[in-house]
Amino acid sequence: MASLQSAPSIHGTTLFLNSTSRQLGLQKLGHVPCCGRRGVSSFIVRSENAQTQTTSSREDRLGRRQALAVGSVSTILSLINPTKMSFAAEAVKGFLPVLDKKDGYEFLYPFGWQEVVIEGNDKVYKDIIEPLESVSVNMIPTNKQDIRDLGSPQEVAEVLIKKVLASPSQKTKLVEATQHDVDGRAYYTFEFIAQAPNFTRHALGAISIGNGKFYTLTTGANERRWGKMKDKLHAVIDSFKIFNV
Repeated sequence: MASLQSAPSIHGTTLFLNSTSRQLGLQKLGHVPCCGRRGVSSFIVRSENAQTQTTSSREDRLGRRQALAVGSVSTILSLINPTKMSFAAEAVKGFLPVLDKKDGYEFLYPFGWQEVVIEGNDKVYKDIIEPLESVSVNMIPTNKQDIRDLGSPQEVAEVLIKKVLASPSQKTKLVEATQHDVDGRAYYTFEFIAQAPNFTRHALGAISIGNGKFYTLTTGANERRWGKMKDKLHAVIDSFKIFNV
């Protein structure tokens, strides 16, 4: 679900069609409107324009919001959990962390992207100037315990891309799909291209299973900006982690 303007949906909404759910062995879901050309029912930009403060006393008062504005990873860590080192400790300059303690996942996104609300997605951040540059996370229930129970990286990625991440009118190409493990949990990551009549999006995805849910994170950019953005987008994908809740 790519552009919030006229582009079809390739942001990564994993509200599976029933046929897709059956193919991946996931629980059937009722119909939920997808985003994209067939209707974005809500699009609310949440302001991230907190003014940068230069004194430590004002930063203390503004707390987490101010920490995000100035990009202070150490302050973010102390506010999230002062007794536990988080993935954000290794965040490189130019990224901000997202930590969802309720749903059990975390990732980084490029500084300057805005959070938006799109029906069917748990989290979405995007560049307001380059609408194809975005990251989204969503989840659906599953009885599976491991992503490998659904098939190989190539098999699962192909189904996800064709049934969910691209519209039927788009031409898609799976560039590669691989598996890696983090703390004993298997993740599939993949790269794909979705071509529409008026744009081409080069995208990355990461999927895994935990907490009784099938998690999908997708990020991407317009093909013309892929060379400039690919390192940042790979950093987003590499930062995606699921933890038990």
